[in-house]
Amino acid sequence: MLTLLVPLADEFQVFNLFRYLTFRTGGAVLTALFICFVLGPGVISWLKAKQREGQPIRTDGPQSHLLTKKGTPTMGGVLILLSLAVSTLLWADLTNAYVWIVLFVTIGFGAIGFGDDYLKLTRRSHKGLPGKGKLAGQILIATAATLLVVWVAPEDTQTHLAVPFFKDLLINLAWFFVPFAVFVMVGASNAVNLTDGLDGLAIVPVMIVAACFALIAYLVGNTVFANYLQIHYVAGTGELAVFCGALVGASLGFLWFNAPPAMVFMGDTGSLSCGGALGGIAVITKHELVLAIVGGLFVLETVSVMIQVLSFKMTGKRVFRMAPLHHHFEQKGWAEPTVVIRFWIIAMVLALIGLSTLKLR
Repeated sequence: MLTLLVPLADEFQVFNLFRYLTFRTGGAVLTALFICFVLGPGVISWLKAKQREGQPIRTDGPQSHLLTKKGTPTMGGVLILLSLAVSTLLWADLTNAYVWIVLFVTIGFGAIGFGDDYLKLTRRSHKGLPGKGKLAGQILIATAATLLVVWVAPEDTQTHLAVPFFKDLLINLAWFFVPFAVFVMVGASNAVNLTDGLDGLAIVPVMIVAACFALIAYLVGNTVFANYLQIHYVAGTGELAVFCGALVGASLGFLWFNAPPAMVFMGDTGSLSCGGALGGIAVITKHELVLAIVGGLFVLETVSVMIQVLSFKMTGKRVFRMAPLHHHFEQKGWAEPTVVIRFWIIAMVLALIGLSTLKLR
């Protein structure tokens, strides 16, 4: 749409708006939201008809879930992917390589998640793709994306790591940048996946982080703002603000159907793709470490699982009543909406702390 309308700006002043990144980002938010609202009921009805019994519920999870979540369809991430992809293709500059790289990671991880969800449904089990196979697929996609980023990026930032709070500190990771970037993308993808355990719990933090990175991408890709804030300028990254806007709109639209009690779960289709997208954007904008702060809730959930597993293997004792962390608080007697809303508040606070690194240099 951008290539069709911008040339008309010389004759019709109104089309000049399409030159502005902020306008197109807002358009991407509303378009993705609109697509979710229009397609949502039909997609959910189709998923219900195909799945019948809904997502298999883990018997080793909170016992209340066996009653409250039984019959709810999964793979709602398809709705997120559809609205996100269409909105991005309509509003973004498709000559920008970074847009295609992030779309590649998002759809690639989404395809892996789709395969995992499909096997869980057909087998009527919580076991989908083999863990090693799923991880290998993620690593392969992330490696290809990283090599493309290195090829496209400016030479002075190709394999460099920017450190928050230091205005001139760029660490050249050289060949180690590839495994580091792969770790960021795969780690972010699986962290969101671990967080997705309660109605609405994962999608709002995804939306918050996407909104933060829409701002970061815009600032990093603008020489004036980058110089003023003393952050490292990376040409072309501003266009990712449109993608982030589309992700915000898609997340907001999905939340309409995923709010407690959820009409549909995003499944691995949605969680793996959303996490991978955020990781890819962080790598491109050179804000990988800031992602760990802004997306700190995902980090906390992941660390809780790691602590639980290590503690049980080494001592035979559990640190938490159940992992990930949100289940621990459920077991302590917190109502599900209480856990979800309080975790949203934590996500918002961490996002504000992460954004403060843009100015504290």
